[in-house]
Amino acid sequence: MTSQRHTGSGRINEVLRKRILVTGGAGFIGSHLCERLLAEGHDVLCLDNFYTGRKANIAHLVADPYFEILRHDICFPLYVEVDEIYNLACPASPVHYQRDPVQTTKTSVHGAINMLGLAKRTGARILQASTSEVYGDPERHPQTEGYWGHVNPIGKRSCYDEGKRCAETLFLDYRRQYGLPIKVARIFNTYGPRMHPFDGRVVSNFIMQALQGRDITLYGSGQQTRSFCYVDDLVDGLMRLMAAADDVTGPVNLGNPAEFTIAELAGQVIDHTGSASRCVTGPLPENDPRRRCPDISLARKTLGWVPQTDLAVGLPRTVDYFRSLIQQAAVNDTAG
Repeated sequence: MTSQRHTGSGRINEVLRKRILVTGGAGFIGSHLCERLLAEGHDVLCLDNFYTGRKANIAHLVADPYFEILRHDICFPLYVEVDEIYNLACPASPVHYQRDPVQTTKTSVHGAINMLGLAKRTGARILQASTSEVYGDPERHPQTEGYWGHVNPIGKRSCYDEGKRCAETLFLDYRRQYGLPIKVARIFNTYGPRMHPFDGRVVSNFIMQALQGRDITLYGSGQQTRSFCYVDDLVDGLMRLMAAADDVTGPVNLGNPAEFTIAELAGQVIDHTGSASRCVTGPLPENDPRRRCPDISLARKTLGWVPQTDLAVGLPRTVDYFRSLIQQAAVNDTAG
């Protein structure tokens, strides 16, 4: 079956329509992926249990006849017919995944088993959204895919870290044992519009604090580092990995290698918001990584992928999104 869709350049391209399942499709990254897949002309099934995903993220897609929403928890089997599966389902911020750590581990492990079983039955390609957290508090910098990591298996973050590590094991074993066409992406810090405003992640925390005129909280000295990848670049990397040859299984690091200290990020947020907020310090959370930066040589070589959006470009777009949320909330309060 084929379809015709207008591309951004105004041309009409013939594309082979695929039936694509996106688990966690109402989440931050998932909603952007669904949007992009629809724009490419595919039939998209967005699956979410709405624990952290939000209907507002996908409301603008509902009118598309090739978009479908299914409320479902991937800890339970699913029986649908699909050509590709992007498995993004799992709370990704410490605030959310530590709220119910047992369920977080189940989502990563039972969810992987169920989605791999679906892929095996249907012959679908399947991509696992893994994480840079598999490297833990790294002793090697920057992190390459060959680094095994430095992870505390019994800490408060372990439900997420070890759950994702186990999911990677399952994916690679399904490849070795059954020849399943699998892909594993290790996603580093990603930001952009549709982030949850209260997910406890550093970009959303800083922007919300700055826009509300509150103190910006730096945990520890503020000299720990992160790299920040704009969501559009990340989605492009995921799609390139899915489309790559079967022997390109990953894991593949996807992130922006430009490294910033947390204090530098706070300074940029203050500049872009025009806030008078001041920075204050708090205790560093348990097992919080001191340095985090991807080596993307493999992605550059095998996928031809390099992030295109600098923090100086992506951060103002994200600030505008959060500012609109706050303004809308004020309007709603007034109307109420």
